[in-house]
Amino acid sequence: MKFGASVWPFHRNPPYDDGLKRIAGLGLNAVELIAWDRDTLDSYYTPATIRHLRTLMGDLGLELSEFVSTPRGMAHPDAKVRDGAVEHFKRLVEVALELGTDIVNGVAPYPFEIPFPRMMEKHIHQEWTVDLDPALDWERNWQDFVDVVRRCCDVCEEHNVRFALESHPYRWMRNAASMSRLIDHVGSPALGMNFDPSHLFPMGEMPQVVIYELGARIFHNHFSDNDGTSNAHWRTGKGKIDWRAVLQALQAVGYDGVISIELEDVPGSGMRTDSTPTLDRETALSRDYLVTLCQELAISVT
Repeated sequence: MKFGASVWPFHRNPPYDDGLKRIAGLGLNAVELIAWDRDTLDSYYTPATIRHLRTLMGDLGLELSEFVSTPRGMAHPDAKVRDGAVEHFKRLVEVALELGTDIVNGVAPYPFEIPFPRMMEKHIHQEWTVDLDPALDWERNWQDFVDVVRRCCDVCEEHNVRFALESHPYRWMRNAASMSRLIDHVGSPALGMNFDPSHLFPMGEMPQVVIYELGARIFHNHFSDNDGTSNAHWRTGKGKIDWRAVLQALQAVGYDGVISIELEDVPGSGMRTDSTPTLDRETALSRDYLVTLCQELAISVT
């Protein structure tokens, strides 16, 4: 395995040159880039910028482990909005290949695109709920979502790309069971999971069990920790996730890709303001903690 990091805790918005340099400076070998929306996908990732980023990553010795962009409207009741999501996905695949990766990531949508409450705020609310219209056709919305994912996977199969769909609390894909259900309904080898324990743990999953259940459908990952009461992204080893068991499970199912550290909620993170050198320290400590576990488990680290 090799270790990398997500660029967005270092710089949420582009340009990403400084974030790439800081990640490489920590001795990491891989990075993830992101386009938060379709406008960024088109306006920032121009041919000239893509050439520049590829050259910079090459000079820094960084592999692009996956490219991230979540199409809006994948489960929207309006077919035209869903069509727009598929067009976004097509562009996502094009940019990913131009940047040099064959794995794309997007977060699963909420049913009907309903804005569910943010799990990070759960502890401050006496009542935790969401208003739902009893007349909503849940089976139809599920089938619409499956159709969109199938169309996206057709694009992936055409271009030899893998779709690492990311689970998230309360969304159409939020745990191992919903991922398995989606795989069965879509029927494409291009579909798998971006394994993110910080999202799975508060949904009641033991993250290592998810790995054993999904096996080779784990295409990529985001590593961060929490205590299971929210989907916070802390440094590994600071929460309640059993990282030894997680790494052992990845080894058992034959995963030999990148371990991507994603620390969105640690001191120094740049998710809400400019990041600071404290984030670099937190990232290095996370890597060192995981490398030590790999050594104890005889997992090769390159």
